[in-house]
Amino acid sequence: MRDLIVFLCVMGLMPYAFQRPYIGMLLFSWLAYMRPQDMCWGFARSMRLSFFVSIAMLGGWWANEFGRRRFTLWEPRTVMMCVLMTFVAISYFQAQVQDAYTNRYFFEYIKIVIIALFTVGQCDNRQRLRGMFWVIAISLGFFGVKNGFIGILRGGGQILRGPGGMLEDNNDFALAIVMNIPLLWYLGISEGKRWVLNATRIGVALSVVTVLLTHSRGAFLALSFSAMWIAWRSGKLFRAVMFLLFLAALFPFVAPQDIIDRLASIGDTKESSANARLIAWATAWEMIKDNPIWGVGMRNFQPRFPEYSVIPIGQHQQTFVAHNSYFQIWAESGSLAFIIYLSLLASVFLSLRRVYRTSRVRPDLSWAMNYSRMMEATTVGFSVGAFFLNRGHFDLFYHWLALVAALSIAQARAMRAAPEAAMLPDKKRKRGGKVVVAVPGLRSPGQPSGEVAGAGQAAVVWQKRKRWR
Repeated sequence: MRDLIVFLCVMGLMPYAFQRPYIGMLLFSWLAYMRPQDMCWGFARSMRLSFFVSIAMLGGWWANEFGRRRFTLWEPRTVMMCVLMTFVAISYFQAQVQDAYTNRYFFEYIKIVIIALFTVGQCDNRQRLRGMFWVIAISLGFFGVKNGFIGILRGGGQILRGPGGMLEDNNDFALAIVMNIPLLWYLGISEGKRWVLNATRIGVALSVVTVLLTHSRGAFLALSFSAMWIAWRSGKLFRAVMFLLFLAALFPFVAPQDIIDRLASIGDTKESSANARLIAWATAWEMIKDNPIWGVGMRNFQPRFPEYSVIPIGQHQQTFVAHNSYFQIWAESGSLAFIIYLSLLASVFLSLRRVYRTSRVRPDLSWAMNYSRMMEATTVGFSVGAFFLNRGHFDLFYHWLALVAALSIAQARAMRAAPEAAMLPDKKRKRGGKVVVAVPGLRSPGQPSGEVAGAGQAAVVWQKRKRWR
């Protein structure tokens, strides 16, 4: 029955995905992040539903939008993604090991980048960005709420694996939930509705419980840094820090002992998992020194681990993955790819800072200001978690880069649409008073109903209570 419901939902939406590729993008994202097919036990579980949706979506763009809407929009992040993909491809073509396993991951990576580029072309305004953010937040939030609620009812219990696909490993699953927490937090604020805010706050709390139940120490550190970043950007730093300290003091009294013991081992370098990471990092450095330009090739870290291992590896002994996304990119794809990868991360913060600074003086662009803070916190979570996890080619990360690019483009277009909008604060009070914004095309409160504001006329009035951070 479950298989039939999922199959009919996807097939029923397929014509809309063809007619409106943006609908196809939302459907594709739902299948990627909520993984409804992995909750089935029959024929739908093995069907390549995402592949069928992508064919309908891209074919629909060619048939209905070609010439009217670009496949992608070129800006720094989209260009760097293409350059990174080129370097990864060059390194892979020179790799010693090219088999069915490595080929599958290489073509999966190409697909990830293509979908990310297509996302930029589709999510080019506020409404489309909002729809995409909510699909991701609800899809990942479903698992955060479900697992957190079950964990509380059972009084604990470790989550050993995620739902499937890119989220199957418990560490990857935990990182995705960490990245989703800022989405829930800021989307609740942006909507401006009390019931939405309350629902997202509950989702955040249960998602935190889910992250803890995975026993992923890397995800816990990512969660901690994301929380501190949100507190710093909140504009209410003292209150936020006091709340975080209260939670930290309460944690030992409410958390199960197995979680406390797991987190207490973070600094223990003799613990088996931590020791394996140190060995993997040292081995990655040997690969980098021997292959500084192009690396050993995508997904060649494990096959060539015995050749570079800093400890003797027997015939039947286990080899390790890089356990670090940065070392993974550097060792497998070389220094050129690594520089582009770091540049992509840095560009996110630079772009979001620009979006925030130009939006904070435009109350009509408060949505862009909230989204920029949201995306900063999510990127912080990934950047910290990636230091301990082997997720250099994480689907959600590349999708996130695309959405950062889309936000930058959408905010710039909104500013061009109302170039005369300006903030006019009360001169007598620096931190209070009315803020008048002139937005062409909107009727001023003092104008007759049939007239609209011109370029220099005030159309929208906000009450400014305090200066934004």
